[in-house]
Amino acid sequence: MMHLGANGMIPSDHFVRFYNELFRMLGEKGKQDLRSYWREIANLQKTILGPFIEADGLRGMYNYWEHIRVEENCEADLRLTEDYFEFKMRKCPSLTKAMDNDAGVYEYYCDHCAGWIGPVVESYGYHLAYDMISRTEPRCLMRVYKNKAKAVEFLKQARLPARPYGE
Repeated sequence: MMHLGANGMIPSDHFVRFYNELFRMLGEKGKQDLRSYWREIANLQKTILGPFIEADGLRGMYNYWEHIRVEENCEADLRLTEDYFEFKMRKCPSLTKAMDNDAGVYEYYCDHCAGWIGPVVESYGYHLAYDMISRTEPRCLMRVYKNKAKAVEFLKQARLPARPYGE
């Protein structure tokens, strides 16, 4: 039986290590298994993020990720324009914790964010443009666009696009 903290939650250090190993196991079975798992996460996350998008579109996404920025103690900057919402992670607490793992970081650990965010925002008619920058640096840049052509254009500049269109 797993012991949970006083608030009933797994401490984030343990959660990140669990996710890292789960992603590794699924990835070793096949990338399709891993992608399927991320789609399941998307289905769950849609119940949380979805109402923000339904209520206020890009502004709703800004409000959701502002809450995440504070709750998860992210070193991040948020930006909202007429065309897109941007979340610029300067120091990802999740990858930072995963890197402090004696088992090593699973090669595709960083892909999980785009793996669940993409299906959620796209189900509302928005387009994810996600530059992971590097799988070994705890920073990334996510934009969600109203216009698919603008998302595609942004991805042309990306160092490591997580979900390039046309795959």
